[in-house]
Amino acid sequence: MLADRYDLPVSTASAAARDAYVQGYELALTLYPGAVESFDRALAIDPGLAIAHVGKAQILMREGKAVAARAALAAAKDLAVGVSAREAGHIQFFDLAFSGQTGAAIELLYAHLAEWPRDALMVATAANPNGLIGSSGRVGQKRQVAALLDSLAPHYGDDYWFLSYYAIALGEDGRVAEARPKIERSVMLNQKNAHCAHGVAHVCYESGDADGGREFLTSWLATYPRDGSFHGHLSWHLALLELGAGNWTAAQQLYRDAIAPDRHPGGPQQKVWDGVAFLWRSELAGHPRDEPAWRILYDYAASSLPRPGAGLADLHVILADAVMCDAAALDARTRQIEELAREGRYPSGAYVPELSRGFVAFERGDYPAAIAALAPLAKQNERIGGSRAQHDLIEFTLLKAYLNADRLEEARQLLKARRPGALAVSVAGTEDLARRKTMPSSS
Repeated sequence: MLADRYDLPVSTASAAARDAYVQGYELALTLYPGAVESFDRALAIDPGLAIAHVGKAQILMREGKAVAARAALAAAKDLAVGVSAREAGHIQFFDLAFSGQTGAAIELLYAHLAEWPRDALMVATAANPNGLIGSSGRVGQKRQVAALLDSLAPHYGDDYWFLSYYAIALGEDGRVAEARPKIERSVMLNQKNAHCAHGVAHVCYESGDADGGREFLTSWLATYPRDGSFHGHLSWHLALLELGAGNWTAAQQLYRDAIAPDRHPGGPQQKVWDGVAFLWRSELAGHPRDEPAWRILYDYAASSLPRPGAGLADLHVILADAVMCDAAALDARTRQIEELAREGRYPSGAYVPELSRGFVAFERGDYPAAIAALAPLAKQNERIGGSRAQHDLIEFTLLKAYLNADRLEEARQLLKARRPGALAVSVAGTEDLARRKTMPSSS
């Protein structure tokens, strides 16, 4: 039987169909354009190639095209009779994941990878910061992802794609010193991989290497296709580094050119959380509110994400609603999430509604209420999925609330407890706080 590049069997007698499938698989893993077209070529050659439909479904779901993704997965299920056990498990995993059965999908993932550890598309779907495990609502999922990739590492050896994923997982688990040589090796082996750039962005953020991150991302993005699905998100990473370096003009230009909804090539959730996070964190850093940009994001979020979905995206939609003073939208989404949580259909439970109350209080200037809501939740931010860089939105908002409420000792304690080595805090007032900390007491 023919095999893919990870030596897993592909149920086709056509080498041309296999080759087109492998090309699509590679493009899907590296986040380069053309994966769907490659899977379609494979299916044109061999209409019975079920896993090509699965690969296509994964891309479509990532792009926010849920109806088309489910149709592609249904086609795979219709063709599943006679496929190998590995391919059957592959199809079943995506069926569970796409139908919201997160716990069952994770359970199947571990059983499947115990037998076929090199099923990389499943690893890619589950083990990124916003993947299946990351969105499971569990505290401790960063440690879980890192442990999973620790166990898989011997099976991948010097594979450039796996090293890029592994580096991100290690950095997210606080093992930055281990992450850096892995991402450096991945970059050396193959830079035509958006996850190598993503890994560099994360490792540089977690190690405070703003200059290294800016230099690499600026150069790398110049060679990445403008319609590549990670162009917007990597531009967001670069914009955060520019913001932290005080390069406000450069950060604003990145927003206009690559992060704003009409310029960002990613899916709806990614557009919303990248755009909202940049605008909000810019304000925390002391820059003026961009009312037209907020209006555009608010309108986009309302039309593209009308119902609750993933916790990280919902938090950012709620934040846009709060900025635009849309009390009706805030109330509706919060009630919908709470209802889903009561039914056991929202992985992070009531965490997002509780968190959102803190952001709403902050936006209306009620800083004591914001602190009361955010402080007890700050250590549980893994529950909404996302990376530590994305979670800094929560920590920085709490810090700014402490500063605005003149609760300086609590602000100092929050800064003291910040994970060591991470990028400098971009919150207006922290420099004054540091100076006041070193001033002798007047008593």
